[in-house]
Amino acid sequence: MLPSAEYDAIRAELGSRNPLFLMHDDPDGLSSFLLLYRYCRRGSFGLVKTTPVVDSSYLRRVQKDTDKVFILDVAMVEQDFIDKCGVSVVWIDHHTPLKRSGVLYFNPRLHRKDAYFPATYVCYKSVLQDLWIAMVGCVGDWFLPEFKDEFVSKYPDLMDSSVSNPDDAMFRSKVGALVRLFSFVLKGRSDDVSRSVKALAGVNSPYDLLEQRTPEARYLYKRYSRFDSQYQSLLSQARSEISGDALFVFTYGGQTSFSSDLANELLYLYPDKFIVIAREKNGEMRMSLRSRRLEVFPRLKRALEGISGYGGGHEYACGANVKKSDFERFIGNLRLQVG
Repeated sequence: MLPSAEYDAIRAELGSRNPLFLMHDDPDGLSSFLLLYRYCRRGSFGLVKTTPVVDSSYLRRVQKDTDKVFILDVAMVEQDFIDKCGVSVVWIDHHTPLKRSGVLYFNPRLHRKDAYFPATYVCYKSVLQDLWIAMVGCVGDWFLPEFKDEFVSKYPDLMDSSVSNPDDAMFRSKVGALVRLFSFVLKGRSDDVSRSVKALAGVNSPYDLLEQRTPEARYLYKRYSRFDSQYQSLLSQARSEISGDALFVFTYGGQTSFSSDLANELLYLYPDKFIVIAREKNGEMRMSLRSRRLEVFPRLKRALEGISGYGGGHEYACGANVKKSDFERFIGNLRLQVG
C-alpha cells in the first residue's frame, strides 16, 4: 500500500481535463481504469496488449487535446515514451520498480520490496468508490484485500464470509464469474473490445451483469459466453493431458489467448504442478507460467539463457515469449530446475 498522501496525489491528478488511460488488458488493468474513469468521467482509453510495455508506438494515442496520460498495471514504460508524449504521465503499477525520470510513479514496491498490492487496490484507495469493481480487480490479480469484510457485508450472495484466500474467492464465489467476464470481454476484435469497455464503464451494479438486466449487460454477457465456451473446451482438453510429471506443459493454437486464465485455474486444480501454458502464434510460443511451491521468475530467467525470447512478471506468475524453434530447448532448460 501507499502512504495516504500518495493516494491524495493520484486523486488530485484526476482533475485533468482530457486524460488518456493506457491499461494492461487483464482484469487488474481494466478494473483500475474503470475505477479512475468512473471517478472523473472524462477521457479516452487504450489497451496495452500482448507484451506489457508502453513504448514509442503508443505516442499515436496521445491526441492534441490530451492533457495527461495515466498508465495502469503496465510493468514497463520506456523513457522514450515519457520524453516524447508532451504531457505529464502518471504511472500506477505494482511490478518490480524501474527508474524513470519525468513521470509521477506510484508503486507499493517503492516503499516495501516484497509488497503485493495490485494496481486496482491503489486506484480504489485513491477514489474510494465502486467497491465491487475493486474486488473484481483484486481477486483477478490473486489478492484478497482487507476490505473483503465490507464487500461481504454489502454483497453476501457474491462472496461468503468463509472465503479466506484469493483462490477460493476466484473459484468458489460469484466474484470469480465476474473476474472471468472482465477477462473474456477483453478478447476478440478491437472494436468489440472497445465497445465492451465502454459498456462496462456504464454498469453500476454487479447484479446488472450477472442477471443481464440492461441491454449493455446482455451484450457483455453474450460476448463472455462465446469465449467461455472456447475456454471450457480448452480446459477440458488440458485436464485430460495431466500426468504424474511435476512440470505440466499444454500447448494450443488459435486467434484468442486463454493462457493466463488456463494457467490460473489449472494451478488451482493441481497445486503441486509447475504449469506452462503456451499458445503458438506467428512462429512464437507465448506462455503463462505458474507455480505454488517453486518461484517461477528466477527459473524463467535461467531457462531463457541462450534462448531467443524474453519474459518476466511476479515471483510465482510470469509470462514469456520464445521462438517456436527454441521452445523444446526452453522446456528442457525449465525441466532441469523443476525436477
